[in-house]
Order: sequence, then C-alpha cells, then structure tokens
Amino acid sequence: MAQQSHIQFGYRRHPDQDRADGDAARHQVVVVGAGPVGLSFAIDLAQRGHRVVLLDDADRIGEGSRAICFSKRSLEYWDRLGIGQRMVDKGVVWSVGKIFHGASQLYQFNLLPEEGHKRPAFINLQQFYAEAYLVDRVRELAAIDLRWRNKVTGLEQRNDHSVLTVDTPEGSYRLRADYLVACDGARSSLRQMVGAEFAGKVFEDQFLIADVKMSAAFPTERWFWFDPPFHAGRSALLHRQPDDIWRIDLQLSPDADPAVEKRPENVRPRIARMLGHDKFEFEWISLYKFQCRRMDKFIHGRVIFAGDAAHQVSPFGARGANSGLEDAENLAWKLDRVLRKLSPEALLESYHLERSAAADENIRESTRSTDFMAPVSRQEARLRKAVLSLAKETEFGKRMINGGRLSVPSIYDSPLSTADSETWRGGPRPGASMPDAPVAARSGDPTYLTDAFIEAGKRFTLLEFANGAAPEVPDGVGVIRIGGKDGLADPAGLVGARYDAEPGTAYLLRPDGYVAARFRQPTRSALDAALARATGTN
Repeated sequence: MAQQSHIQFGYRRHPDQDRADGDAARHQVVVVGAGPVGLSFAIDLAQRGHRVVLLDDADRIGEGSRAICFSKRSLEYWDRLGIGQRMVDKGVVWSVGKIFHGASQLYQFNLLPEEGHKRPAFINLQQFYAEAYLVDRVRELAAIDLRWRNKVTGLEQRNDHSVLTVDTPEGSYRLRADYLVACDGARSSLRQMVGAEFAGKVFEDQFLIADVKMSAAFPTERWFWFDPPFHAGRSALLHRQPDDIWRIDLQLSPDADPAVEKRPENVRPRIARMLGHDKFEFEWISLYKFQCRRMDKFIHGRVIFAGDAAHQVSPFGARGANSGLEDAENLAWKLDRVLRKLSPEALLESYHLERSAAADENIRESTRSTDFMAPVSRQEARLRKAVLSLAKETEFGKRMINGGRLSVPSIYDSPLSTADSETWRGGPRPGASMPDAPVAARSGDPTYLTDAFIEAGKRFTLLEFANGAAPEVPDGVGVIRIGGKDGLADPAGLVGARYDAEPGTAYLLRPDGYVAARFRQPTRSALDAALARATGTN
C-alpha cells in the first residue's frame, strides 16, 4: 500500500509546565483538538483579538483522507479566516452528481446551477491538506499557542473556570481555562469527563472506504450507484480528489468481518471489478458504520463542545466536517462578545439552541439517507425498489431517491432573529445565511458580496440598498451599501434579485454572515431593537 506523506510536528516544552499545581497558568480560552473545527475556531477567535491555547494529543496530520467534501459555506468561512483561496486552488471543484441504478443513469443534479458566486458548490480536498493549510495559518497568528503532544487527562469544573490536567512526554501539568472548547472528535475524552454520552442510532451496515491512486478520464462529478453490476445488491460511490486520488465507498453486509475486508488483497478484486482494471495503488483503506448521534447539551458549565465531539452523522452528504465548521463560526463571534463583556454569558446558550437544532436536521437527513441506502426491513426494501423503478421516468420518483443529500447551510429558528413584519417575495429570511452575488466598486473592479462582508469587518453589518438617504446606523455596525453615489454597483442585478431588494431595503447581518433582521425602510429604533435581540442584550 502506498504511504501518504505525514506532516509531523515537534513537541515543545512550555513555561506553563514549570509552574506548581497550585499556581497553574490561567488562560481565557483553551481549545482541545487540532482538527479542522478546532483549528478554524482558534483562528477565528484569534483574528477577533483573543489569545488561544490549542492542545492536541498527536504530533502529526495526514493519516488518511477522512473528510474530503467541503461546501461553499465552509469555503466562505475559510475566506474570512484567510485561507479559502488556498483550499480552492488545491481542491477539485465540482457541482454535478449522477445517480445510477444498475448500469443505467437515473438522473443527474447540479448543486449550483446559477452563476455569480465566488465559491463553488463543493471542493474535494483530503482532510490532511485542509489541516496543513490551517496549521500554516495558525503559525502566522502569534495569538495562538499550539501545543502538540499535550493530552488532556483530567478535568475539574469550578464556578468560573475549569482546571485541566495535561499529559506530555515530560510528565503532566495543570492549566486553568475560563472557557474550554472541546473539538476532540467522535471519541471525545472531554465528553466522557463531563459525564455526557451520545444519544442516537448506530446502523449495522458497514462501508468500505478505499482511496486509490490512478489515472482516469472520469469527469469531476459525484457518482453514486444503487445495485451496481460490479457490486450486486449494495451501493457504491466514486469521488475524485487531488493528486489523481479517487475515493471509493462500497457498502458491505452487516456481518462482514472488518479485519478480513480491510486486507488489500481482498479489497483489490472489488475495486478492479468496479474500474475494469487493476492499474491502481492503495493510499488508504478503512471501514466504518453509520452513526447518527448527538449530545443532549453542547454546553456543560464552562466546557463547550463542537464538531464530532458534539454530534455525529454518516459520511454520505458531507455533513460531518461542514456542520462542525458551522459550529465554529457560530460560537466564535458569540464567545468574542462575551469575553469583551459586550454581551451577557447567556448569549452562549444560543449556540446550543442553534447548533443542536442544526445537528438534529443533519441527523434526520443522514438517517433518511441511510434508511434508503441500507433498508433494514422488507417494507423499506420494497419501497426502495419501487422508487428506483419510477425514478428514471418520473420527476417525483427522482425526488424520492436518496443517495446522501448534500450538506446545505442551516436555517436557524432562533431567539436572536427578529421576525419579518413586512411582505417579502424572496430573499434570505431571518436565520438564513447570506447568499453571495457579484458586485463592483465605483472603479469598476469586480468583487463579491462575501468579500465586501469581510472588508466591513466580519462584525454586525447593515447591507442596505440606496434610496437617496442612508439610515442612521448603530455604533459598531459596519455598512455595505448597494447603489447610490458611494455604494457598490450591482452590474448583473443579482444582489437585488437574491435579496428581493427595493430602494431602502436593508438586511442586518450577524458576524457569521447570517441574517438577524430585514427591513423595507429601517428606522434607528428598529435597528437598535434588532441588534439588541441578536446580541442578547435586550
């Protein structure tokens, strides 16, 4: 089996380790877990002016591709962290998927059929690349203290902080953290330390993952098969990655022996039947079962859980890493405000409310996908057979096919949102994420609305459409103006169309790019009230 290159980091002793237990160093924020979620969260908080200690029990990245599909929403978040373009430059861009039954194509779909977005629907990029780029960004930020081979082995919760016991190659030491953010993955030790377990479902069917290196002329698309001729009675998935690596998922029976199935000599014939040749090398082989579970509460005192530490879904649909990144962007701006004493600590409860509801939505979709792909009862199998037979000829049959519906941004039914009081024919409603669109500076230079949002300061921002007089804006709120003497131009008319804009229309955007409120003609008092609601200060 070909070996992927690992990036290894050296352990460094830190002065905190020289302090007596009773005089343990105290930090505002400690993050545990240097995966995509923990790294992204640390970068976000550091860019907002806070010092962060980031602990990881390993000293390397690059062990298997793991997550590979990163969504448009994740790329827009990474743009705000300064690394989006690097991800896209390396990644494989795609938007088209095809669904097959047997040897026949049932239908295809396009996840981003319209023009005028800076980022594609998805890129495929091995997780080790994403982590390496995030680590490079961390190294540029002096506010982040990243400590490898620092494993948290003990946790004591106090009224206003937590005390951690951290093991290192040179022994253990203790740290105090005002807030501890647990991004330590599906097997989270911190979850066990607070006494919280997952509730949900573990599916019995097993899936084989093989990353293979080969030259192939297949288009850059997501291909999913039900009952393919090369893998009868099961399902299969094919995805392209950078470096001529292809991800192949094959459904196995529940009683398959993992140790036997993972042996390269047993995997090779399966892949050769699929491809019609055996001119490939293995990069990575793994086996997994679907798990759709989450914690009851994402916040336990001063310990806050994010990503796989808080919730798990099946890999089909790319909901795992992408939902974890949404956790990070949701929590970062709220914790920033609490640390600055601009909002009460109660604002953090909205993180649990919004992101646990998003986890429930992802679990529902993931469970539906799994039930369709791996029916457990005779009735479910009969239904799937009927749907597959109808899908080629009917639109409603196509809509019922579920080969892992892809991740989309969550829509929050949130106490932070101000409900509409006016008539809207379209546009993002309160609780939805901001759609992108092309704009142009008065110089004529083209750019995008998401870039304008970054330039406005990644804070609460008023997106307003000129009608001659600008509304009075609360202190600390950025402004993006479309039209008028000094505003951005809307050359294709897509900003106005996507926001159902009329002269005077305005959207109050949260620091994570979600809509807090929208108005046809905003007044200062209406903006103040919406801002107070969105910041938990009302």
